[in-house]
Amino acid sequence: MPNYVYAGAAPWIAASRGAPAGGLYRLDTESAAWETLTEGLPHPVEARCLAAQSGVVYVGTQSGPYRSEDDGRSWSPLTLPGREQLVWSILIDPRDPQTILVGTQGTTMYRSRDAGASWTELTPPVPEGMVRMGFPCRVIRLARDPSNPNDIYAGLEVGGVLRSRDGGDRWESCNRGLLDLALEPRLKSRLSSDTETEGMMDSHALAVSPASAGTVFLANRMGLFRSGDGGSQWQEIGIGRFSPLTYARDVTVSRHDPRTLYAALSIAAVSDEGSLYRSRDLGETWQRFDHGVAMRSTLMIIAESPASADRVYCATRKGQVFGTEDGGASWREYRLPGGVEGVYGLAAA
Repeated sequence: MPNYVYAGAAPWIAASRGAPAGGLYRLDTESAAWETLTEGLPHPVEARCLAAQSGVVYVGTQSGPYRSEDDGRSWSPLTLPGREQLVWSILIDPRDPQTILVGTQGTTMYRSRDAGASWTELTPPVPEGMVRMGFPCRVIRLARDPSNPNDIYAGLEVGGVLRSRDGGDRWESCNRGLLDLALEPRLKSRLSSDTETEGMMDSHALAVSPASAGTVFLANRMGLFRSGDGGSQWQEIGIGRFSPLTYARDVTVSRHDPRTLYAALSIAAVSDEGSLYRSRDLGETWQRFDHGVAMRSTLMIIAESPASADRVYCATRKGQVFGTEDGGASWREYRLPGGVEGVYGLAAA
């Protein structure tokens, strides 16, 4: 069976002049060849997130989520009922693959209990501290606590964190602790709003480990943060002790070792450098994981294979995909075809 890696791209404001930004692509790691996936997808497709489980691949597009049951060769739409259709995040319940949650623009989410045949629109409240920017807020990441499966967390860009204790029916803000941290001078950041809390509200990724129930890890503009009480209070992890790069775009828990975390670290949203770090002690210490390759833009996303802990991939904003098949001993670069930029989504089979 081929060891496929899927990468999704979408338009972004700082793409290089003349560079295509968008599309969905599949890499065969044996041949190192990319294939552009189009059958059944909107044209041109904007692919902002990917999820793969039990041989099924999901992609979030500007026209809702799509599903493939043949390794991406063809796709079927999963029609959402509401106004918001542009999908930024997908969460599949590992206990029940029929249960899917997707996040869109604004604070809107949809939940399906029948693998996408029908959906319920969820409308969480606007949380305290949400920042008004030049782009719409979006539900950029969803995470479930494996120890308490009804506890779901939503990361909002630029609106902090929401929490549901009942599987998504009701939601509440987890922003009070983040806003308290934003009072500290080193955690103030304002780029295009009227508040210096902007950086702490600029959520990018969330993760929860089965090794520590109720502990939530957050990646945002200001670094990496941890909450030991389900999002009520937050503490800075202090990634700057280990990495010169602290802008955090992704944080994820290993599928194979619940004490292992990966983090995508860069200089800023638009930059010429990135790095992949790994922690083997639930974020207490971190070590550089990638080596022998040159990341020339912001590192955006990490994907570990569900089949093997040795297969870890990551992708930069400007279309570089890097992977190891031997647990980090060696790395290889796979550049997306045609100079494609705007990478947001990544999944490894």
